[in-house]
Amino acid sequence: MKIYRRYLLREVSGAIVLVLLAFLALFAFFDMLGEVQDIGRGGYQLRHAFAFVLLRLPGRVYELMPIAVLIGTLYALSSLARHSEITVLRVSGLSSGAVLRVLFLVAAMFAVATFLIGEYVAPTAEREANQLRLKARGRMIGQDLRSGLWVKDERSFINVRVVLPDTRLRGVRIYEFDEDARLRSLTEASEGEYVVPDSWRLSNVVQTVLHAERADVQKLPEIVWQSALNPDILAVLMVSPDRMSLQHLATYTKHLADNRQTTNRYEIAFWKKVVYPLAAFVMVALALPFGGAHYRSDAVGLKVFSGVMIGILFHMLNGLFANLGAINSWSPVLSAVTPSSLFLLAAITMIWWVERR
Repeated sequence: MKIYRRYLLREVSGAIVLVLLAFLALFAFFDMLGEVQDIGRGGYQLRHAFAFVLLRLPGRVYELMPIAVLIGTLYALSSLARHSEITVLRVSGLSSGAVLRVLFLVAAMFAVATFLIGEYVAPTAEREANQLRLKARGRMIGQDLRSGLWVKDERSFINVRVVLPDTRLRGVRIYEFDEDARLRSLTEASEGEYVVPDSWRLSNVVQTVLHAERADVQKLPEIVWQSALNPDILAVLMVSPDRMSLQHLATYTKHLADNRQTTNRYEIAFWKKVVYPLAAFVMVALALPFGGAHYRSDAVGLKVFSGVMIGILFHMLNGLFANLGAINSWSPVLSAVTPSSLFLLAAITMIWWVERR
């Protein structure tokens, strides 16, 4: 590898890592401030708050990576331009295309890191953080409805009063309907535990079977219940769609589709996870005309501020298009790709304008 490539790789990568660490420290500080007010509730102590904030850092890395790539690249290129190093490289025959190829190498490294963290590290860490917080505070997983969690599984509707952090169920009710949508049976259990694939062991069961003119009730100490409901599906209660892995998103989306329920929100989240790491390439392309267009006259601080504003705009557009797509039933792929496409178009336009000058 040529000397200038190694030099640019080192400078830009170092600046991105430095910016990312600064952002992580800032967000960790604010997260810690948010947790301090909960210290003393139940068994929640300072050590739990520290552990919770640390476990959330991988998710923060995933969330902040494109912004860090943009600002770090801007800072590195602006610093090189300020010291006339970009000028020397230009005079030596280095084209914008050659600089962009080096920046794409940097983007590829951070894109791979973003994908690996978002797929394998952040979802697990987020789940562990929520479990730790719930256990320490002595609380169950909160539900939107007073009656608890509701899940549709083929012709059955399942109501779970509470889901424990280890995915055990309490207060289970299973309403089973026939093909004509008539209630066929009601099964109530005090507790459920996942034992083998697609099977739950229900304890203290009261089963009511409805016939045309009578109802048979029987009490059983324990039964095995076959269901497509599993801990992976329940895990979505503890991790938001944006923080879930592609595998969990695909599993839950298929479950919803099989039961004829709305999947748009999770499909958008799936495609956002696919597209999001590629935002690193868009960010370095966007930074090139800002960072290398003018050499001595532009202040580094102004460019960094511009990078922060562009990064915030990108983050807001990502969320905006995801919400609009879910509300208006837009194509999940279109909702996920549009923000990055708009910024890529802006980057291409600015590079073309700078080269013309």
